[in-house]
Amino acid sequence: MQCLYRDNHQENNSMAGKKAAAIKDRYSKTQIISEIADNTGLTKKEVGAVFDELSHLVERHIKKRGCGEFTLPGLLKIVTKKKPAQKARKGVPNPFRPGELMDVPAKPATTQVKVRPLKKLKEYALS
Repeated sequence: MQCLYRDNHQENNSMAGKKAAAIKDRYSKTQIISEIADNTGLTKKEVGAVFDELSHLVERHIKKRGCGEFTLPGLLKIVTKKKPAQKARKGVPNPFRPGELMDVPAKPATTQVKVRPLKKLKEYALS
């Protein structure tokens, strides 16, 4: 398989000093795949396969027995955090009605997923 990315990448690096134009409307998945395919010289099918594999890779990192952390270098970090179950509590002061007591139901243990921006992504938002 011939690597067309390398040739196009060198052309795109010559424009590295120029600012990227802002995109006014949100792209759909098809538009994102099409844009990446046009800019890299890959086919839409190949770019779609990369997205599918990336999705599968993220799933394997954050699933129940996975390491619980995935980093897309320079852009974002996905972290899972296990929250323990909370017992039911009775006679807790109601924060919305002072002087009144309320019962708080039990909550099951859950896993939270957080996506944190990394340095480059923060810089992109500010530029």
